Amino acid sequence: DPYYRFNDVMYRWISLDNWTYSKTFKTPFDIRKWQKVNLVFEGVDTVAQILMNNITLGRTNNMFNRYSFDITSVIKEVNFIEVRFLSAVLYAAEQSRCHKAYSIPPACPPPVQKGECHANFIRKKQCSFSWDWGPSFPTQGIWKDVRIEAYNYYHLIYFSSTSFFVKNASQWNLEIEAIFEVVSSKPIAGLVTVNIPKLQTQQTFSVKLQPGEGSIVLLVNINKSSTVEAWWPNGHGKQTGYNMTTTFVMEAGYQIKRFSKAYFRTVELVQEPIPGSPGLSFYFRINGRPIFIKGSNWIPADSFQDRVTYDTLWLLLKSAADVNMNALRVWGGGIYEQDEFYDICDELGIMIWQDFMFACALYPTDKNYLESVRAEVSHQVRRLKSHPSIILWSGNNENEAAIASNWFSIPYADREVYIKDYVMLYVKNIQEIVLTEDKSRPFITSSPTNGLESVREGWLSQNPYDTHYGDTHFYDYSSDCWNWTVYPKTRFASEYGFQSWPSFSTIEKV
Repeated sequence: DPYYRFNDVMYRWISLDNWTYSKTFKTPFDIRKWQKVNLVFEGVDTVAQILMNNITLGRTNNMFNRYSFDITSVIKEVNFIEVRFLSAVLYAAEQSRCHKAYSIPPACPPPVQKGECHANFIRKKQCSFSWDWGPSFPTQGIWKDVRIEAYNYYHLIYFSSTSFFVKNASQWNLEIEAIFEVVSSKPIAGLVTVNIPKLQTQQTFSVKLQPGEGSIVLLVNINKSSTVEAWWPNGHGKQTGYNMTTTFVMEAGYQIKRFSKAYFRTVELVQEPIPGSPGLSFYFRINGRPIFIKGSNWIPADSFQDRVTYDTLWLLLKSAADVNMNALRVWGGGIYEQDEFYDICDELGIMIWQDFMFACALYPTDKNYLESVRAEVSHQVRRLKSHPSIILWSGNNENEAAIASNWFSIPYADREVYIKDYVMLYVKNIQEIVLTEDKSRPFITSSPTNGLESVREGWLSQNPYDTHYGDTHFYDYSSDCWNWTVYPKTRFASEYGFQSWPSFSTIEKV
């Protein structure tokens, strides 16, 4: 058991080695019948060279991205595939060494954590290099599905639907976005039909797909004579979703049917002056109603993601709902959770504050790094934006505070370089992509942040912990935690805590 006693230290050698996964397989279809064949990795953790029949298809360096390789000319009846992993620890150290212009702190975690260094130089679960609450297990391997896709005309890669309420027309609209890979060399025309039987809504659109990556955006007007039940957070109403069928029939005569659920809810982050008080408010309105948020932070449920089953997620999330939580913050030092996590949150009415995976560190902004981050962000937003449970995107965990409070003892003369990097990464890249890809929910650059006040101060406020603005993180290990008068009177507490004792079942083992 890797968790037992000092096994985190005993097994350190595993992450310092390189590992190769290989497999021989027969192709289960006639290759000659297909124009395009792709090998798709939904998740590779993290740095790997991918070969098929001894031909290098490409490389991976981002745990949070999806990789698709064209194997049309490489695939045979019997194939040999290899995924050659490079130690994430050694790769991160090498990336740090190559960044010669200036250092990007922190170099290493505190020695007490017995962790690995330079987690900020690799797009990987940051806490796998150790954290204050968890061991260092820098895993390597294939952590999500792998498959082969073969097609002749066009292929659906992403499908999403987001709802909007048009006040002056008092009508719900559904924006549907479909992103395709189009194989043919000329545009493909066709029809798309969207059908939501329960809402007596059916619409057909004429569309045209361009060669390469073609996308379609459709605006569906929901039938006004139907009563739309909105999706509500736990404790405030039902989590109604409507069965929807979207059928694409293109001129090649080949149709794609997509079954999904359509949800209707609006979210606003309200930041406005408060009579008789300095600062601004910071609260959420769901479907026009102010909601008092009760919840917690969510870190990865296990150091090893393949042990996190649907049952694990259901047990943990149902427990949160059962104690009347209505929100969780997916914390920025872990992972963008698996699809099932968000499906369960949709079902239970648990609102999600979704961080992007940057935490307690400064990060590089060289061309390759930013390119990788941009691909990661657009993939994750496209993958997740249909979920009504997600009510906010947040750029990072505590990195505004790290610069503002000078956690890394950066000389005042050098601050500008790091501020410029900060704005480049979270504002000019991440925020820009999020606002282009998803107009249905708010975005903030960091947590804690002063919200609009941070924006006004050039994205970095003097004191991100100011209780009169934005959200606050609060820890106090020396005071009596039953004495509530030590808690800050804050607009929004998005992270707080006291370390608890281990449960008896944990102690029993040792």
